[in-house]
Amino acid sequence: MIETQVALKYTVEELMEILLQYGFSTGGSFAIWRKPKSNKLEIILNENSKPAKTSIILEELKPGFIVHPFADQTDQKAFYIAAEKYWNLPLEIKISEEALPAWLLQFIDEKSDLTPKQFDPIKTQGDFNPSGHAFLGDDKKHFVKLVAAGIEAIKAGTLEKVVPARTKHIKLNDDFDLAKSIYSMLIAYPNSFVNFFHIPGIGTWIGASPEVLIETKDNHFYTMSLAGTQPAFGENPLKSAAWTQKEIEEQALVNRYIVDCFKKIRLREYEESGPKTVLAGTLLHLRSDFKVNMTATNFPQLGSVMLELLHPTSAVCGMPRKEAHDFLNRYEELDRSFFAGYIGPVNIGGETSIYVNLRTASLQNGEAILYAGAGVTEDSDPDKEWEETELKCQIIGKFLQNPEA
Repeated sequence: MIETQVALKYTVEELMEILLQYGFSTGGSFAIWRKPKSNKLEIILNENSKPAKTSIILEELKPGFIVHPFADQTDQKAFYIAAEKYWNLPLEIKISEEALPAWLLQFIDEKSDLTPKQFDPIKTQGDFNPSGHAFLGDDKKHFVKLVAAGIEAIKAGTLEKVVPARTKHIKLNDDFDLAKSIYSMLIAYPNSFVNFFHIPGIGTWIGASPEVLIETKDNHFYTMSLAGTQPAFGENPLKSAAWTQKEIEEQALVNRYIVDCFKKIRLREYEESGPKTVLAGTLLHLRSDFKVNMTATNFPQLGSVMLELLHPTSAVCGMPRKEAHDFLNRYEELDRSFFAGYIGPVNIGGETSIYVNLRTASLQNGEAILYAGAGVTEDSDPDKEWEETELKCQIIGKFLQNPEA
């Protein structure tokens, strides 16, 4: 009698662990993500240990994943993970061993004794905040003072809006499970761009962004304006939401900013819908959507052009952009790094999807650094803006301290 060997089947959570182990073990760069409302998990890997940078001309790039910080780079380039290896898998079903790519099967065979905690470069040795001093970005007094200064600048007519940011450092537990944290976020935030990326010597980040910066697909260009924040309550939070004049005006400012960008390039043929209330995690926002037919407008490079015009958007910087940016450089006293920059897959299956890097955290030295900003207008209350950032930090933070939150 001949015995038939049954092929192994892996859950998505099990494969997440294996993919993370593989990515870290190569010494190279890799990214894992799931687009909003998608049932497909995607991964890109490049085993070159030296981080690569690229000029930001999206239409000319080979398939890959782009990572750009909030601040402009002197070399006008972004970090780029070229797709040396790419794979995607459905989220709803167990994956048969037969469906795995050859490089992953080989890794499993060679590393069969590797346990989930053996390879974890995130938790390097070192004390948590060894100086004992408060992190300035974490300090409520500093943030409240920053918001108050923003309100005064708006009242003086220097600014229309400004978006100060802050940090929140949290220690990772000894039993921190990265794969479980990412998987739990995939389940909890179906409408967000859940992502993880690691670039050696540059950074390791995790997030669940609700905001598309630019997207191109089937000869169409998309962008959105997202602003205004309130907690989601009740069985039907979308219907029970009540927006203040401050929040409505904040979102309208972002809308006008996008329209002004279209005017700069003499683009008049676009579709606009909204604003409408949308759910992102446990928060509600106001969103408007914009769509352009790039073929009809004879504008095939619109993605790259609008990316340059939009970043940093008024939703993460303020208006007017230069004056708001100057204000933040002078008073914020915070290195935003990749927070409020942009990230996303480029030219994968004919699609490019770039997201503002929000609801995000940097993982390093046994801790997570959470980032959040708040849109400040003339009607803002500094203490309430602090509370808003606390809610935004919780979106990611709760999954890093309790993966099953």
